[in-house]
Amino acid sequence: MESTMSTGRAAKLLGVSVKTMQRWEREGRLIPAVRTDSNRRLYTESQLRDFLGLRHAVSEPTRLIAYCRVSSAAQKPDLVNQRKVLEEFVVAKGLANVEFIEEVGGGLNFKRKRFLELMDAIGRREVKTLILAHRDRLTRFGFEWFEHFASRNGCELLVLNQERLSPEQEMVQDLMTIVNCFSSRLYGLRNYRKKLNEALKLDATNATQV
Repeated sequence: MESTMSTGRAAKLLGVSVKTMQRWEREGRLIPAVRTDSNRRLYTESQLRDFLGLRHAVSEPTRLIAYCRVSSAAQKPDLVNQRKVLEEFVVAKGLANVEFIEEVGGGLNFKRKRFLELMDAIGRREVKTLILAHRDRLTRFGFEWFEHFASRNGCELLVLNQERLSPEQEMVQDLMTIVNCFSSRLYGLRNYRKKLNEALKLDATNATQV
């Protein structure tokens, strides 16, 4: 009998989230091979290979998307500039039916609404081409991983990389975000250490009173 794997393992091999696996099951696109007595979903490797072959054959990406982003509302003029440059690029390349997505949010924030919608669409193999003014318009760090994710799902990334669209102020803001993030972690660690010491002192006091 062929070995099975959990939903988490299957999702990782397919390059999607567990929630996507659950949605595919509801839609009847990928049903678990078996369910355990505790109702856990299990899949087989051959099942995933067959699904990938079917998905690649009948679900070729078609959408063309141009994504624009700035970190704050104060930088909205740059958002206008980004879109204008991307529109000129699209016209020059003769691309038709391009969707434009505009978003305000930090490049270190991976919970941006439009960003997540875009990633889900790429994961569903809907996006043929994603056009960016800069690599850091998509994400400040980890671009190579997202590039790999897009490639696995049939999406080509086109990056214009025009320096005038990357304000130094936004770089400073993102660096401040990093500093604040680690500062918060450091503060949390100190707070935890303080509470731990107080608990140990309380235990010691109770022990001497017994």
